Amino acid sequence: MAKQTHGGERKWYAIHTYSGYEDAVARNLKTRIESFGMSEQIFNVVVPTEKKIKIKNGRRTEMKEKTFPGYVLVDMIATDDAWSVVRNTPQVTGFVGTANQAVPLEQDEVDKILKRVGGDIVRHAIDLALDDAVIIIDGPFKDLEGKVGEIDEERGKVKVLVPMFGRETPVELEADQVQRV
Repeated sequence: MAKQTHGGERKWYAIHTYSGYEDAVARNLKTRIESFGMSEQIFNVVVPTEKKIKIKNGRRTEMKEKTFPGYVLVDMIATDDAWSVVRNTPQVTGFVGTANQAVPLEQDEVDKILKRVGGDIVRHAIDLALDDAVIIIDGPFKDLEGKVGEIDEERGKVKVLVPMFGRETPVELEADQVQRV
């Protein structure tokens, strides 16, 4: 096993895990930190997630979605002991970096990720594509059919092109007001 050469500096590292095991790895790693007495070298373990509103068939559900599936972030001092405790956690396949050398993440990258994790930014995951045929199921244009002309996931809006007065008229709606035909 190679020596870690990042000195005594506290930095964030990304560890690769089996996909779908991120939460289990975080729990196991926190347990291992306690049982090996590593809290002076490994400070924080984070599974990056963000809130999303998923809209499918006109139904709105709020969920947490992993931002980087297959990765867990660890705030630690990269000593040989700390590296070994993290590396030997079940379902951890390795550190992001070279073969035996963990490469720390840039602090500004970590700040952006942690802001998204802790923030109230909600993204909309809209289960529609451009040109999909839809029917409007709510509002003043209820029961009219059209096709999707634009999708705004940031705001949760959909622009539907509805045939009116002999031409396609764009109508902006909430994503849960339309349903695929």
